[in-house]
Amino acid sequence: MGRVMLCCNRQSTLSTAAAVLALAGALVAGPPVADAAPAPTPGARPDLRLAAPSGQVVRSATVQLGADRLQETRSGARTDRLSTTTYSMVGFTWRGPNPDVTLRTRTDGKWTPWRSVPPLTDGRVADGRSASSLLWVDRSQGIQVRTSRRTPEALHLVLINPGVLPSDSAASDTADATTALPRTAAVGSAPQPELHTRKEWGADPSLRNGSPVYTHRLKQIHVHHTATGNDYSRADVPGILRGIYRYHTQTLGWFDIGYNFLVDRFGRAWVGRSGGVNRLVRGAHTLGFNEHSVGIAVIGNLQSRAPWPEAVTAIVKLAAWKLDAHGRDAEGTVRVTSTGSDKYPDGTTVRLPVIDGHRDTNDTECPGRAYGKLPEIRNRAQWRIDHW
Repeated sequence: MGRVMLCCNRQSTLSTAAAVLALAGALVAGPPVADAAPAPTPGARPDLRLAAPSGQVVRSATVQLGADRLQETRSGARTDRLSTTTYSMVGFTWRGPNPDVTLRTRTDGKWTPWRSVPPLTDGRVADGRSASSLLWVDRSQGIQVRTSRRTPEALHLVLINPGVLPSDSAASDTADATTALPRTAAVGSAPQPELHTRKEWGADPSLRNGSPVYTHRLKQIHVHHTATGNDYSRADVPGILRGIYRYHTQTLGWFDIGYNFLVDRFGRAWVGRSGGVNRLVRGAHTLGFNEHSVGIAVIGNLQSRAPWPEAVTAIVKLAAWKLDAHGRDAEGTVRVTSTGSDKYPDGTTVRLPVIDGHRDTNDTECPGRAYGKLPEIRNRAQWRIDHW
């Protein structure tokens, strides 16, 4: 811009200066983008409504985010602020390159800061699409989505409300009832820890796709975190598991929930995949290394926080029980052959710890800061094996 001469009275000078500043701002900022869209009007009909099949408690909505919902920005694309009926979990699927999705939600009547959505590295959707991890966002009634790509291919938003079952009250902040499954370990073996059953968290058998696949030997325990979120109560846990189950079976098309066992931040262990806790059921938790292994996941995101001591103890007890029953040394290593992961091509044989972290087999940060706890977990699990 050329030099501007301001030589009139004070009022006109201020008016002229304001006009110049507005013009400069417009040249820098360019046209308005979706971020300037007003918040949804309270009481208006929601843009997105979740629904459940008859007789089911979990409500969900799957919405394609195409050109009708994504507006292009300089760095990618963005939706308007969309109002929704209540949901508490969110995920995405797409084809092609990772669109680097970020989102913010309207929770407790306020819009949250933007947060990233990590890609799922446990495996792919049954039809070959890619997917994100499933995030826990508490009870929310709005969402806005941002991507790094202007035209992400077949991007779908998945919203889940796991609902509430009468049995959830047994997991409330004031109750700690636990259903101990029959213990079949031989005398002198590390004992089976107390396990919360699939019935307790409300697994609907009609959502499964097929039947369990069993393996004949155990070589490894793979430790994960679900990356869902950390601010959950005891009573939220059954619903979180129902949400993960719905996402894994109906969105990803897997047989069942991917993890064999899950532990919450309160130190409780939950049965994940069906097929029998005393049998070796092949999971869908560690791409390329599901055969001959058990997957244990901490419910939470440990990327920036240390795992809860109670959760670490729960992993120790589960690992010692399974490894002792199959004659494995918790502090040992084992040769395993990949069936194809993003880190080890199909047929690659590597030597790995018997108890390892997801990042040992795949290009992922999972299990976050729990990875640094693995030496302690191995040592404590072996102590339990030796002393029982």
